[in-house]
Amino acid sequence: MDEVKQVGVRELRGNMTGYLRQARQGARILITSHGEVVAELHPPARTEPARRVPGALRGQIRMAPDFDALPPDVLAAMEGEA
Repeated sequence: MDEVKQVGVRELRGNMTGYLRQARQGARILITSHGEVVAELHPPARTEPARRVPGALRGQIRMAPDFDALPPDVLAAMEGEA
């Protein structure tokens, strides 16, 4: 269903079950109040959360040999030396 429907708040309230059924089937419904769109009713996105696989990157991440070493000028600045 690619058609977009517009319904007023009063009409939505009077036939909520019907509009929810339409949204479940894929309809997009714009809810208006005094001619202004105030909300949109549509089915939720069907995205599944990414599944984490422990150990999936094992052996693919490398640390530089000097990872723990601070450059002398940064170390001096942290120790308050000029």
